[in-house]
Amino acid sequence: MMFFQHEITLKPRRRGFHLITHEVVEAFPELRQIKVGLLHVHIKHTSASLTINENADPTVREDFETHFNYLVPESLNHYQHTFEGPDDMTSHIKASLLGPSVTVPITNGRLNLGTWQGIYLCEHRNHGGARRLVITAQGD
Repeated sequence: MMFFQHEITLKPRRRGFHLITHEVVEAFPELRQIKVGLLHVHIKHTSASLTINENADPTVREDFETHFNYLVPESLNHYQHTFEGPDDMTSHIKASLLGPSVTVPITNGRLNLGTWQGIYLCEHRNHGGARRLVITAQGD
């Protein structure tokens, strides 16, 4: 069994849902060495998250952003943790709903995602900055 691990930094992005599949694969040339395995992607932040979803129609990403803002609105005044602004606590809640990591099968040196699937960076802060990912692959 082989294990590989990289830590990468993603460029800062505006608030929203952003496809990062290509960036993850580009940063991990060792994927090609794995015939059968798993890729685990973990974000080292509490105000952004990762998920897997539709990679073709950009309106899906817009609808995610719209719905999450409806589900966890910044306009409510019951949040106590607002040291960094009105998007502070709401970003933590949204990140907890989606989670900090995704795992994808590796088959014959490639991510074995569905035809219309991609890995999203879910940026919940208005100005989140660069985001760090730990990417770990294991397999034979």
